[in-house]
Amino acid sequence: MEDKENGQMHTLSRILKLWRVHAWLDFIFATRSLRLFAINYISDGVLTIASVSSTLLLAVRFDGIGPWRLPQILFMLGYAMTVTGLLSTLFGYNVLYIGRRLGRGQLDHTLIQPQPIWMALLTEGFNPFLGSISLLTGIVMLWWGFNQLQQPASIGWVITLLISLVASAVVMLAFNFIWGSLAFWAPRGAEEINSLLIDMFAQLKGYPLDGLGSLMMGTLLIALPVGFVAWLPCRALLGLTDQPLDVLATPLAALFFSALAILIFRRGLRHYMQVGSRRYHDMGHRR
Repeated sequence: MEDKENGQMHTLSRILKLWRVHAWLDFIFATRSLRLFAINYISDGVLTIASVSSTLLLAVRFDGIGPWRLPQILFMLGYAMTVTGLLSTLFGYNVLYIGRRLGRGQLDHTLIQPQPIWMALLTEGFNPFLGSISLLTGIVMLWWGFNQLQQPASIGWVITLLISLVASAVVMLAFNFIWGSLAFWAPRGAEEINSLLIDMFAQLKGYPLDGLGSLMMGTLLIALPVGFVAWLPCRALLGLTDQPLDVLATPLAALFFSALAILIFRRGLRHYMQVGSRRYHDMGHRR
């Protein structure tokens, strides 16, 4: 039992050390030019706000959308931006776009490192300087929306919010890994699908899905689970549903999509170890 605890502490210490190293590398990269750093931050902030501007403008014009009042819309948009900000901060440098790494043969760089693949993927995308603008913007809007609601926040509610944020991020990450892992077999096509999916998540994450038919609702919760990014967990957090167990839907979805992503990635990895990346074979590489 003691050996197990020591092993867990060693693993946690290793992850924190790797995060510190990659944070320093990101800082060096970000500040190599103050002009480019400012441009990146400003442009990322503009793009982050623009990604939810259509929903925000509609809510302001009509003082809400459907059963959602304006403060609730602000909270949901802040939630969605915080989720995508978490992913941008923790899984930059093409970890979120895993199809690019796999399809271009960049996984070889990870395989030769003296650490497990999961630890490398968890830490080497950490970019708190270049990737944090969307996270900071999301937190500000989340706080703004909650402050407008004038709703008391118990410790249990705050814990539920944090769990839901992590679960929503896991759903989006796992779903991208599911499709991105197809690059083990179809490098070029899977890379394009991976990029397209992230764009679709960005465009649809801030829309309330109330009133949709069962077919479309199922599509946006299973085939493209954008409903778990903000809409469904925010309904439960803000009391817009009469089903108390709805608060468990997003964590359960995170477990399901994570298990599926791990299964597909492992099968793809076994295939990769046999054939490698075949994308550039016709140009004479990797023979």
